[in-house]
Amino acid sequence: MPFCAKCGTEVAEGIKFCTKCGAVIGIGAASLTGSDIVIVTSQTIPGFRVKKVLGVVTGLTARTRGIGGKFIAGIESMIGGEVTAFTYEIEKARVEALDRMKIKARELEANAIIALDMETSNVFESTMLISATGTAVIVEPE
Repeated sequence: MPFCAKCGTEVAEGIKFCTKCGAVIGIGAASLTGSDIVIVTSQTIPGFRVKKVLGVVTGLTARTRGIGGKFIAGIESMIGGEVTAFTYEIEKARVEALDRMKIKARELEANAIIALDMETSNVFESTMLISATGTAVIVEPE
């Protein structure tokens, strides 16, 4: 089984994010040699140079909690502390937006996305929009 690079927790095969700390599983500089796309918030990736800029890619998702989730969140908010029902839903939405952005980058044959920008906004009273936008590029070792 793989381990979370951030907190060291053992995670099940195929899981997209750590159930303990929420870190994305399987994304990092080592991915450049694999089939995954490296995503960074910076304009550069240390040890690599941008060979070609392919364009802007975006992934969007709108999420809301169902009745059960709202009920659980209501109880958690009365007790105080983290509202895990919402935290879990936001993390799922973040991963989904990143996955959609990576799909668009793969369609352009990119191996990396630089200048990632994540944004959240409320569309309706209980609907949250998560947006992931970056620049799809082809990078190579320096």
